[in-house]
Amino acid sequence: MNLHEIILSTRDYNFHSHTQFCDGREPMSKMAEAALACGMKHYGFSPHSPIPLPSSCNMSALSVDDYVAEFNRLKAIYDGKINLYLSMEIDFLGDRWGASNPYFDSIPLDYKLSSIHFVPTPDGEREIDVDGDPGHFKGNMAKYFDNDIRYVVDKFYERTLAMIEKGGFDIMGHFNKIGFNASSFSPGIEDEAWYRRHIDNVIDAVKGTDIIVEVNTKAYPAPVGATEEQKASYVPRLFPSPDIIRRLVLAGVPIAVNSDAHYSSRITSGRDAVFAIIDSVK
Repeated sequence: MNLHEIILSTRDYNFHSHTQFCDGREPMSKMAEAALACGMKHYGFSPHSPIPLPSSCNMSALSVDDYVAEFNRLKAIYDGKINLYLSMEIDFLGDRWGASNPYFDSIPLDYKLSSIHFVPTPDGEREIDVDGDPGHFKGNMAKYFDNDIRYVVDKFYERTLAMIEKGGFDIMGHFNKIGFNASSFSPGIEDEAWYRRHIDNVIDAVKGTDIIVEVNTKAYPAPVGATEEQKASYVPRLFPSPDIIRRLVLAGVPIAVNSDAHYSSRITSGRDAVFAIIDSVK
């Protein structure tokens, strides 16, 4: 497959989704059926990869063979109807783990999606998930980081740059996802000069590479199951934000619009809004 050709030739794709093999809420068969019904021509499965530390969101290395087998079964069923692809969302943990690890060469992946979800504690003894909900994030900030939000954000983007330099992957997932929890913890932080410099550095680092930058629509619009009251106060988010999307387009960086779907009902969520932003720049 050629991801660059696909994203240039059609918008009927989604290369980021989760199922029963990690923290997704529906089986692969249901997601494939829904993707076809949505009119998708290209659909990729990308469970959170196995990692060398405890995580309830990541798939077990013991389930990889079952995942590949189920993919092959579905690919045969949907042959000629929709192009299905085998992938993983691979966590980057610095020198310890990432998409360039030889382990992933043993799995017949069609492409690799790489993301940052974990930040090391200041003593380097633990890896802490900074991608959860704001309440959980706030608790971890107090427990592991002495409420030092600057440290957490700096480390997140330090790892992002190291991930880009290390390479070995095709799509960079939701690179400013930390902005959601950081803004909940410290409102206005994304407008501060030092935070904006992190964004500048990432755009500069990815320009001129073959890396495709994902615009992630998982949080646009309100989450599945939200009450009417929650929906009324919900502020939709795109990762990265509309301003950064425009900057990426102007910089000539290839963009893939992915929904990071954990539910079949959200395969196309938010995608039209992103393409409208992209079209407004061109």
